[in-house]
Amino acid sequence: MKRVIVALACIAAAGSLWAVGDKESPGAKTIELKMGIVANTSSLEYKAATRFAELVAERSKNAVTITLYPGSQLGDDRAMLEQVSAGVLDLTFGETGRFGLWVPYAEIFQLPFVFDGFEHLVRATETDFGRQLKADLLAKGWRILGNGYNGTRQTSSNRPINSIADMRGLKLRVPNAKANMAYAQLTGASAVPMAFGEVYMALKTNTVDGQENPLPAINAMKFYEVQSYIALTGHILNDQNYVVSEKTWARLPKEVQDLIAKSAAEAAAYHTELFKADEARLISFFADQGVKITNPDRAPFRAAVAPIVDEYNAKFGDKAIRAINSVR
Repeated sequence: MKRVIVALACIAAAGSLWAVGDKESPGAKTIELKMGIVANTSSLEYKAATRFAELVAERSKNAVTITLYPGSQLGDDRAMLEQVSAGVLDLTFGETGRFGLWVPYAEIFQLPFVFDGFEHLVRATETDFGRQLKADLLAKGWRILGNGYNGTRQTSSNRPINSIADMRGLKLRVPNAKANMAYAQLTGASAVPMAFGEVYMALKTNTVDGQENPLPAINAMKFYEVQSYIALTGHILNDQNYVVSEKTWARLPKEVQDLIAKSAAEAAAYHTELFKADEARLISFFADQGVKITNPDRAPFRAAVAPIVDEYNAKFGDKAIRAINSVR
């Protein structure tokens, strides 16, 4: 297993180190924390996580370290979130909607066209509904330290999408996830669930006509080489929470909690800056590669997927959507 050591802890001058859980003598041993992430070392997520680790090391004068395990070394996002909940892993990333696997009403954060943008999503997490969600996550062992923007899903294809009518009959690769499947089906496309690693060849051979992902993912996987068009459908917004195990948190001295919380908030803001800047850059980059960018009217798309929100409301009530709409 390849370890990426972001910060090496050593307090040679003092000749003593901090220990996790030793609140009585904060000079006992180094506090060494582990953070697992799905993204690889070339990703923006890794860059932001590295900044987080560096800030923690700097503020603690190298008494607190965060070792990063990128590229799903410790499992997929679901496995790592479960490890964090159990206290086996200290830190990871997690999309708010992904917590719907354990707190079902959180799935509203994954549904298409629910949010107008990342700032809207953040405001929703600050409502009474959002605060209740954070409390329920905390009860299951997940403490949210910060939240960063992780891109908005757009639709690439081998034919132009100028309106929702152009979605009809499109064989659209989607992950095997409810929200993404619904986006394809309700807008008239044919949903084709497929592993992410198989998508490039499927696009190249016209096994599928298109796919949907944030622009940085389209770039990283070089889908622009085998797709002629990208429609800025903006249908699902991705966020990325900085999540610490509550079991780990409870063992940390207060001053360490404070510096980690401050560093996570700053890293999350940096995370957002990275993704927004990259998305703006990529529009021009894709155009330079010969990809045509279209801007279909999103209102018909939003109307088409309304049934999935209605289904959510029927299951959980309309408290969530009312809270979200109240901060538009």
